[in-house]
Amino acid sequence: MSLTLTGFDNKVALVTGAGRMRSIGRPIALTLARAGCDVVLTGTGKSPSLYPADEQAAGWRDIESVADEIRALGRRALPLVSDVADPEAVEALSRRVVAELGRIDFVVNNAGSTRGQDRQPVATLPVSEWQRVIDTNLNGSFYMCQAFARRMIEGKQGGAIINISTLGARLLAAGTAAYASSKVAINGLTTILSGELGQYGIRVNGVCPGLIDTSRLDDVGRGDAWNGLVKSFIPLGRAGTGEDIANMVAFLCSDQGAWISGQSIYVDGGYTNVPLMGA
Repeated sequence: MSLTLTGFDNKVALVTGAGRMRSIGRPIALTLARAGCDVVLTGTGKSPSLYPADEQAAGWRDIESVADEIRALGRRALPLVSDVADPEAVEALSRRVVAELGRIDFVVNNAGSTRGQDRQPVATLPVSEWQRVIDTNLNGSFYMCQAFARRMIEGKQGGAIINISTLGARLLAAGTAAYASSKVAINGLTTILSGELGQYGIRVNGVCPGLIDTSRLDDVGRGDAWNGLVKSFIPLGRAGTGEDIANMVAFLCSDQGAWISGQSIYVDGGYTNVPLMGA
């Protein structure tokens, strides 16, 4: 007996941080489109000169390229440049989505801060780096949850909010104070919101990826060091993919996931230990 996920036809989903070619956001957006959703995609609109080398070589166009893929699947796509760390921009985004597409059913808060100078001990962590990570990861998730919860309540059709967190919220590795703290707080926000929004038929869950092979981790490199990390810490013997995370997101948005709320679900291949400085 096979299981077919249902509950997506003619629904509208929004995925933030959906523009990278090798990512988590793009597979989430495409998976929801294949399931039957029209999809809103947001990105920061950064210069192509800042794209990963493989994207530049491919002529990648950020969220516009993902939008083309969604349209090729026969679904509507609305690519919008928006900054999740700007509450006014997020409020405007929420109103535009409903005005143009008529509803919002699923919101996936995937946008996250880039890996930067935040990966260092608290004693030397620049305040500006702490603020940068918190502004995007935690404040951005809060603004998105607040604005789109309002639209869902007004729509009176329920819905689902998925906050993308991290295995790092459980590992709490040295050198990850800003990143891990932001994600621990997101897990808390997820549980709190589930209690507040359940009465409106809105489910709120978190998905916590482990080591995922995306361009975000290109600074780690691949080869022997990468393979050693996988072998040492992942019992299932491979790094995760964006599709692994997308499958969980889709299940949590589906009819089959209709009685799941307030959970932070770790999708990590059984990760068992704590590498220095975290992922």
